[in-house]
Amino acid sequence: MMHTTVGWHIDLEFMEDERQTRAAALVRLPDGTEVRAEGHASRHHTDSNQPRVGEEIAGARALNELAMQMLTKAHGEIDDASGRISHPIHV
Repeated sequence: MMHTTVGWHIDLEFMEDERQTRAAALVRLPDGTEVRAEGHASRHHTDSNQPRVGEEIAGARALNELAMQMLTKAHGEIDDASGRISHPIHV
């Protein structure tokens, strides 16, 4: 039995100011599809300025949205190939 190794690279970029962090995530799939998602975090005015924390929150939210879009895409492909409706599990 032959095994194939496939890799995906996810780009994650951040735009920040003193109060907000935005994350943009992009994955390019082997079929040429690009899936994009965004995440956002806001610092409360009483919190100390910790850019890394904002990046972690905004990045996690972008990756979560990316995951949900990819689940939707995969289930659409299952439906198209099988002729039936699949039922995605939403976390």
